[in-house]
Amino acid sequence: MGSIFSSTQISEEQMETALTKAKQIVSSNPVVVFSKTYCGYCTRVKQLLSQLGATFKVIELDRESDGDEVQQALLEWTGQRTVPNVFIGGEHVGGCDSVLAKHQQGKLLPMLKDAAAVPNNPAKV
Repeated sequence: MGSIFSSTQISEEQMETALTKAKQIVSSNPVVVFSKTYCGYCTRVKQLLSQLGATFKVIELDRESDGDEVQQALLEWTGQRTVPNVFIGGEHVGGCDSVLAKHQQGKLLPMLKDAAAVPNNPAKV
């Protein structure tokens, strides 16, 4: 398992591959949570999204063979090195504190609806 402060350098080619992978995942899913299985903050965000009935994709970086590279690519892309690293509707939202703050401000559910991650009308058509 790599540390978030890993000094391992990756090649430019590895960075480009990891960045392309991350961007493809984000563009293909309404909500993405880059996570680690042992992270309590990640668990909190995933629980909240589940409670809200959101459809979301989880990438457990500690279970991915290129997880360290993807985490470094996310740092370059978003400026955030920690997990969870959350995207809604293709936009970077941030980590646990940002997601919880948006929820407390009443902004998270509308964002999820705009991204089609939760139904606008709970009734099935």
